Amino acid sequence: MIRYSLIFLVVFQFGFAATTKDTIPNTSKFSKFLYVFDEDDDCDACGCSASGGSMGFASMLNSNFVGIRYFNQSYKSSDGLYSNSPWYDENFNTIQVWARIPIVKKLQISALIPYHFHSRQTETGNQSITGVGDATVLAMYQLYQTHKDSTVFVHTLQVGGGLKIPLGKFDEANNGSVNPSYQVGTGSWDYLLASEYIIKRKRFGLNTMLNYVIKTENQKNYRFGNQFNYASTLFWLYKTSKYSIVPQIGFAGEVFENNYQHSQRVRGTSGDIFMSKIGFEIGKDKLSFGANVMLPINQNLTGGNVEANYRWSLNFNYAL
Repeated sequence: MIRYSLIFLVVFQFGFAATTKDTIPNTSKFSKFLYVFDEDDDCDACGCSASGGSMGFASMLNSNFVGIRYFNQSYKSSDGLYSNSPWYDENFNTIQVWARIPIVKKLQISALIPYHFHSRQTETGNQSITGVGDATVLAMYQLYQTHKDSTVFVHTLQVGGGLKIPLGKFDEANNGSVNPSYQVGTGSWDYLLASEYIIKRKRFGLNTMLNYVIKTENQKNYRFGNQFNYASTLFWLYKTSKYSIVPQIGFAGEVFENNYQHSQRVRGTSGDIFMSKIGFEIGKDKLSFGANVMLPINQNLTGGNVEANYRWSLNFNYAL
């Protein structure tokens, strides 16, 4: 299913190249903040999914901003030892300070610092962990953009890389849990490769994000598996003299490789998930608010012993 979705996406995006001039002017006084849609802005290609990984690294409305984002992930897990083994609820919560800052023309930096507070049910009662998570810094460079005065469809491509800094605590005691991601940090320096592509026509557009995380071994001799994330979002801009709103719909997915401990593969730690997503962002003056919901369509996490229920997020940003 994931394979066919990606093939469809590539055909859809590259099948619309044209050479007719788009003559619709952009006259909204908020257009300087609407970088995804403003055809006079050099920085108009950015992620519009929602949390590092498949949830994205940037706002839909503000090209340069500082803000706060909250997201919740709901799971259930079972040890799978018996056919009637009980399932337990897990809730991952994150408050994240994030920003996107221009450095030079065509180069922008995104930075994210999270604080996690997770909880779960176990056979012996409820457990919880809290703490600062791993920070992420990502640089994106605009590699290509169609000349705006010569096409009906505007194409923009950004590529970049980044670093995940191990500020969060890695608790070795949680390694044996069914869900190995029940941590506030990985304890490792990880490396990110990212790309973002956007095609737009007047008020409509399609944004695609791909990134790959290369993970290293931490000081406890544990290495989480490398991770591939992808997302594609169809969006539409509605704007008035007082506010702008961007409804969006799409899909996102994640593919996890196996974890390793003392250089030995940890069985049952690989997996993948494919999700639908729907959301919006609304902006007024320099302020914007956004919300996203993601629901699983197909998943195979840790050999079927972990199941995702849903994800949702809220963000509140101030344009710089």
